[in-house]
Amino acid sequence: MKLDIGMLSHDLKTLPDYARKVEAMGYDCLWSAETQHDPFLPLAVAASVTESVKLGTNIATVFSRSPMIAAMIAWDLQKASGGRFMLGLGTQVKAHNERRFSVKFESPGPKMAEAVRAIRAIWDCWQNGTKLNFKGQFYTFDVMTPFFNPGPIEHPKIPIMIAAVNAYMCGVAGEFCDGMHVHPFNSPKYLREVVHPTVEAGLRKSGRGRKDFTYATASFVVVGETEKERREQELTVKQQIAFYASTRTYEPVLAAHGWQDLTPALHRKSVEGDWPGMADLITDEMLDTYAVTGSYETIGGQLKARYAGLLDSTALYQPYQPGLDDPRLPRFIKEFNA
Repeated sequence: MKLDIGMLSHDLKTLPDYARKVEAMGYDCLWSAETQHDPFLPLAVAASVTESVKLGTNIATVFSRSPMIAAMIAWDLQKASGGRFMLGLGTQVKAHNERRFSVKFESPGPKMAEAVRAIRAIWDCWQNGTKLNFKGQFYTFDVMTPFFNPGPIEHPKIPIMIAAVNAYMCGVAGEFCDGMHVHPFNSPKYLREVVHPTVEAGLRKSGRGRKDFTYATASFVVVGETEKERREQELTVKQQIAFYASTRTYEPVLAAHGWQDLTPALHRKSVEGDWPGMADLITDEMLDTYAVTGSYETIGGQLKARYAGLLDSTALYQPYQPGLDDPRLPRFIKEFNA
């Protein structure tokens, strides 16, 4: 199990120094997310100033771009990084697709699977000279003239990962993808009983096994050297858990532990704007189920024991992001990735 880091800065001017530092500290992968900034541009900068750290999107929204655009960006980043890029895609929810990106939201599972297949067909055309003739329910790609073909690259096998929570999308990940971005709101029980079985069913359809697939996530953690420091963080982590648990999409994660009735109550409080009241509904038992608490000396061992065989990499999802100058980090990263 490896330790990754989510990109703490998307400032293109300061990114070179930041990316070099992340690499020097020993993180395995630097992930860029599509939140306030484009997820690909920072990775283009990072690719040009680093040599070994992996680079990926966690995630880029799939329906806001044509698969042709996603394929082209990924192709260029893979070439620039010397084969270190991973394309992480996610559907986003209906409201964001329709009202933030102004794109149609339909059949997200089947459409995601088709987008992944289309991207791979485009790459195959560029790498091997096969005729581009992809015709699906949602996408059609059948024109690729030499003027628009970027041609082959040295490392054409670009891993595709997708974000998934519920069973259907986990099956899509297993059948069509190289890995899966597990949502931070998870538990070992949910991974063991819901995620892994559905992914493995998909893997069997594609004639592959567990060794061919990567599970990555960020884990809720409460990290402090003293009880006082940890208590101060617990409330913020409970608020984040409550935020996710208030959404019906994540109800199955609660249902795995018999807490599905919590979602309507949390949703009501979210509509009322009662954020402190939402956190009050998250018990200490729930905190222990969805988060790990400890010091920098113990947290690594706790995470590895908790997710043994269930995850291949994680990052720390903390109520605050420690600066890279935190003196506790170098030893922690070195020991985790040893």
